[in-house]
Amino acid sequence: MKKVDKEKSLATSTSKYRRVKVTGLNRGRRGKHHKLVVGIIDELRAAPLDAALEIPLGQVGGIGLANLRSAVHRASSSAGIAIATLADEDKFYVWKKQFPVH
Repeated sequence: MKKVDKEKSLATSTSKYRRVKVTGLNRGRRGKHHKLVVGIIDELRAAPLDAALEIPLGQVGGIGLANLRSAVHRASSSAGIAIATLADEDKFYVWKKQFPVH
């Protein structure tokens, strides 16, 4: 390709994609287990600090433990809730952590 041809093609190229304002974008993540995770976060908000939610892994729609834990951590971080988690063979536990007082 000649230098002139290359410069001409760059100058006349148009945008292939539509441009939108960033301020109008929804920045929330809506993964395939969004409804499940939102339910867990809503229950965490209402739960006292000394109580854990016990979530049976057999009732979470086939989501694996690692994916569930990651999704709950992402959602709780977005919601401003510090959490801790624990799991055994068939249950996933999640509870609110109390921030240390300095």
